[in-house]
Amino acid sequence: MEIVEDVVIVGAGIAGLTTSLGLHRLGIRSLVLESSERLRITGFAFTTWNNAWKALDAIGIGESLRQQHNLTPSILVASTFLVQPTSELSFNGYEVRCLQRRLLLETLAKELPSGTIKFSSKVVSIEESGFFKRVHLADGTIIKTKVLIGCDGINSVVAKWLGLQKPVFTGRSAIRGYTNFKGGHGFGPKFRQFVGKGVRSGFLPCDDEIVYWFLNWTAASKEEELEDDPDKLKQFVISKLKDTPDEMKSVVEKAVVDGIVSSPLRYRRPWELLWGNISKGNVCVAGDALHPMTPDLGQGGCSALEDGVVLARCLAEAFLKPGEDIKEKVDEEEEYKRIEMGLKKFGQDRRWRCFDLICTAYMVGSIQQNNGKIMNFFRDKFLSRFLSGLLLSKANFDCGTLK
Repeated sequence: MEIVEDVVIVGAGIAGLTTSLGLHRLGIRSLVLESSERLRITGFAFTTWNNAWKALDAIGIGESLRQQHNLTPSILVASTFLVQPTSELSFNGYEVRCLQRRLLLETLAKELPSGTIKFSSKVVSIEESGFFKRVHLADGTIIKTKVLIGCDGINSVVAKWLGLQKPVFTGRSAIRGYTNFKGGHGFGPKFRQFVGKGVRSGFLPCDDEIVYWFLNWTAASKEEELEDDPDKLKQFVISKLKDTPDEMKSVVEKAVVDGIVSSPLRYRRPWELLWGNISKGNVCVAGDALHPMTPDLGQGGCSALEDGVVLARCLAEAFLKPGEDIKEKVDEEEEYKRIEMGLKKFGQDRRWRCFDLICTAYMVGSIQQNNGKIMNFFRDKFLSRFLSGLLLSKANFDCGTLK
């Protein structure tokens, strides 16, 4: 069976659904292929900065999400290596919230027309077909499309087709989870982070009851074996928190076991974005398929939202000339060239932004999780506020509106 679509997006994650909703707002239909049976909500929550909220406002869902998540006023950073007072960086003038991934994906999905997301649709191969691409699914379905967008994560089939290399392991891993304090947690809305001895941990309230927490550490092979056992993961995290305050320990001790996940931290070598193919013809990648990065800036999900807005805008410009109706028949070759130029423009707009985020996140993480005594001393005495300030400087980005 062969289906014909204008735009096919592989992956119903943050970038995929944002791109689809952006196109929908502009009057362009898309089909989103998701390999799993339902929306994937692994990871629970992530920090959203100014740039993310500008993107959410651009696609029209910012206000509804604000009402469900508290504003974060500042970040407290404490060292577990040196005995010194905690430093605090104010977020005054910035919009920072801990956004639940489930609520974001569900909100995006609900705004899309019925039938936009096709679940249990695993892409196995891609082939050329004139000015189209033919996408083969595991169930035998073939979809012929004018535009193919890969938002299918770090193991992207589309990125592989474009010739991009697989993301590389940083030598560090992360465990994330959440804790539901029914009746209230009492921590207030501040972001708390603890660094030292090769470990970075912290927690951030999403609302008055739910707290998101994380632990990043330099992994060893025996530790990676814990990935599929939530109970062992929880005990492992507790063992790594012996130098942190009791409030951090209590958050993990009371954590929901089923909500704990572990993952090795991978990133795309940044120079690939300078000479690799972000797009080729009528195919491109976005989100983690384009710019997997370490979580040390909290910009992975935020930059995926940016991608979706910019990509939807570039495609709309390709599909529609001023005064032109999308239903008007256009010569296939001319339309292909316009799509190709639109995707090239997306690549040009995103290349240096993604390069900057990947490099900065890797540098911040390497310094924060360095276990050397000299580096720890300089980090805690001189670099702590600078590193925290990078969080705000990278959040000062506006992806623009859809039009």
